[in-house]
This record gives sequence, C-alpha cells and structure tokens, in this order.
Amino acid sequence: MTSLTIRHVTTYRYRQPVSFGEHRLMLRPREQHDQKIVEASLGITPEPSSLRFIEDSFGNHVAIARFDGQATELSFESIVSLEHLPAEPAAIELADSAQTVPVDYTGIEVPELADCLQPHHPDPENEIGRWVGQFLEKEGPTGTLELLSNLSRGIQQGFVYRRREAKGIQTPLETLRLGRGTCRDFALLMIEAARTLGFAARFASGYLAAPSAEPAEQKAVPSPSEEGPHGATHAWAQVYLPGAGWVDFDPTCGSVGKTALVTVAVVRDPNDALPLHGTFIGGPSDPLGMEVHVSVTPGSA
Repeated sequence: MTSLTIRHVTTYRYRQPVSFGEHRLMLRPREQHDQKIVEASLGITPEPSSLRFIEDSFGNHVAIARFDGQATELSFESIVSLEHLPAEPAAIELADSAQTVPVDYTGIEVPELADCLQPHHPDPENEIGRWVGQFLEKEGPTGTLELLSNLSRGIQQGFVYRRREAKGIQTPLETLRLGRGTCRDFALLMIEAARTLGFAARFASGYLAAPSAEPAEQKAVPSPSEEGPHGATHAWAQVYLPGAGWVDFDPTCGSVGKTALVTVAVVRDPNDALPLHGTFIGGPSDPLGMEVHVSVTPGSA
C-alpha cells in the first residue's frame, strides 16, 4: 500500500470581469478496492453560489458549481489524499473462457458490456482490423493477456507521443495514419483495436501515481498542458476480461496494471471524462489563458 497526495489546480484568467456559467468537475478519484480516499477538499475562487456533488451513470464523482457576480479570475483547487493498493500484473487471473482469443463473454455479461463491445468509430476499409492483426499468432491460439500486453507495447513503441495544444481527441484512424498522438489518442486507439478483436473496452482517465518513473523508451511523457512540476493527468484503456474484471492497459507507457495509475473516471467515450468544463459570459477577446498544475507526492497532506 502507498499513500499519495494529489493536488490539481486549474486557473482561468480574463482581460476584464466576466460572468461564469455552470462548471462540472471530475477531479475526485473513484472509491474502489484498489484505491481508498482518506481525505479530500475542493476550493473554488470566487466562491460559487451553489456546489453540489453527484455520481454520474458510470459511477464517477462529479462536482457541479454555479456562480453569481463577475471576476477576472476563476480557480479550482482539488487536494486528495488516498491509499493506493494496486495488484501486481502477475496476479491477474483469467477464467478458462478468457485464456485465449476470442474471449467468451457469458449471457449475463453481454447486455452490461454491449456499449463497450461495439466499435464507436467508422473504419470502412478495416484499417484498424488489418493493423491489429499483426499481434495475433499466425498459427495456433493467441493468449489473451499476451495479445493485449503486446498491443499496449506496440502502440508505445510504434507511435510518437506529440503534445497538441488544440482541444479534442483524434479518431483512432487519424492516430493510426499519423503515427503520433497524446495519451488520450493512444488510449482511444487501443480501445477501438480491442473492440475490433471482440473485447469489451472503455476509456479511463486520472493521474500518474509514479510521476518520477521513466514511462517509456520514447520518453512518451504528458504535454505541458497535462503536466505539473511533479505529476500529471493521464488517460489509458480498460479491457473487461472474465475472471479478472476490468484490467488496465496504458499504451502511452506500454504497461499493464494500475501500479502507476490513479483512476478518476471510467467512461465509454472520452468526451464524457473531461476533468473540468464550463462556460463564461463575455467577449471573444476576454480569455487570457488557462494554467494547470498537478502534483502527485508520497504521503498524506
């Protein structure tokens, strides 16, 4: 077990006072068997007129803030202390039906996994299917964990991490054709590739729990927009495997398991996992920019 403190600060600045619309925040890590929240605080300046907390349809924690008045700056500070208890990748045990590809999901599982089983992006020429075929054994059965581990490492080794200032996520075909992307792009490519192979897969986002570790030979580290002085936000894929449940695969780092990951959100579509989004009422030239600082440190706050 490891104790971690995560501090995530986002600040928006404006040329003149503006009004603020509703803001939705997904910053609090999920409560689950391998991560336990010890203490959490959320500071917002200026103070919102209302702040409420809900769980969305995926079980993620969402804070919803509304504001009165105007200001030239809007700041959000989330500080969370948690116990991190990830299992070692070697401890992953699969059911007999999941040892080799294709995985056999039971009748009970299929309705629950339906939205995560079907590819979500057009691939009329089956480019992703042809690309992912290289990870299948040419003769004999392909081991499930070996396949998914090789797929994760294949993305890490075969693609270039490239920071991108523009908002949004590349489609899997764009990432495949360009040969580069961000952690979110790589996660989405792996998810779509896994779905093409008949796996249920979903998008996960949160924090790197071991920010000082070397993530990859390609130095595939998060961009400045995702990174603070001692930590970073991150995105990866989860694949549902009978007997083991949802297993984490990080194609940016080529890793398996949650040793270096703290989960904040799990969703079918990456657009449902934005850490922070909202609106302001003002002119198009009013925004001066946004600053994000993330730190992940050992110990409690």
